[in-house]
Amino acid sequence: MNDTKSRPALPDQLSGNPRSKFHVEEVFEHEIGINLNGKERFDVEEYCISEGWVKVASPKALDRRGQPLLLTVKGTVEAFYKD
Repeated sequence: MNDTKSRPALPDQLSGNPRSKFHVEEVFEHEIGINLNGKERFDVEEYCISEGWVKVASPKALDRRGQPLLLTVKGTVEAFYKD
């Protein structure tokens, strides 16, 4: 059973933060995966395929609003829907 027609296309840049302008609620109704340099990452907060980066939360550092500080990791980014 393949329901890829009901899934929206994955955008070039996507953020998990609802306050971001790159947050697309329809995409998060389905489970997505991110490959960075051929390895699946489970800690990605934001990605950009065309610029080749992902942002991951720092384990301890917080920004001035109390949110985890995001670190940028560069490489080949692939986004996909998990089955």
